[in-house]
Amino acid sequence: MHFDFETMSHQDCYRLLVNSVVPRPIAFVTSVDHDGTLNAAPFSFFNVMGHDPPVVVVGIERKAGGAAGALKDTAANIRSTHEFVINLVSEEMVEAMSTCAADFSADVDELDKAGLAPLASTKVAPLRIALSPASFECREMMSIGIGDGRTLVVGTVVAMHLQDRFYDESTRRISTPEMRLVGRMHGKGWYARTSDLFFVPRGTVSDATGEPSSDPSPNEPI
Repeated sequence: MHFDFETMSHQDCYRLLVNSVVPRPIAFVTSVDHDGTLNAAPFSFFNVMGHDPPVVVVGIERKAGGAAGALKDTAANIRSTHEFVINLVSEEMVEAMSTCAADFSADVDELDKAGLAPLASTKVAPLRIALSPASFECREMMSIGIGDGRTLVVGTVVAMHLQDRFYDESTRRISTPEMRLVGRMHGKGWYARTSDLFFVPRGTVSDATGEPSSDPSPNEPI
């Protein structure tokens, strides 16, 4: 099958993309407006895009049923205050996260509706989610309008919070499998666990040429 995205509807493009680009990590974003009202919403158009500086990107769709060009509360808050927190989602948080995906009005505290406790951040105003295995405090680097009310937010990570039980100070390593993070899959309501893992050694030049490799040992801290 061949699909010409330049001639297809945006909705058809969306269906093909989200049903094939899987799993996608989930950014459970907390933000506040100028009055300090907290908002929490999940987005799976998300990933880390660099470490020097540490950069994340979140794609935010337009507000469902709103006027043309209407921004979702998260995008509007970030444009207004230039701060947000990305909370990663574990298996035990999935149902609460799904509750926060509902289209509540801007004055509703989604975390309260979902029974999730907030914690203070250290460098930004938005609160983080206590149950999240890892949270990233971010400042907006830029926001790019892409289409009718859609926004691509580029943020710099200024601080990270990681639950103590997932970090080994002696090895400086995160126990990633124990975090039991989930990813977004196809269709409505489908997710993937990160517990079914397999290991493949990273390829090196010496694998192909037989020459000595200068690549770091896979056992070195990262």
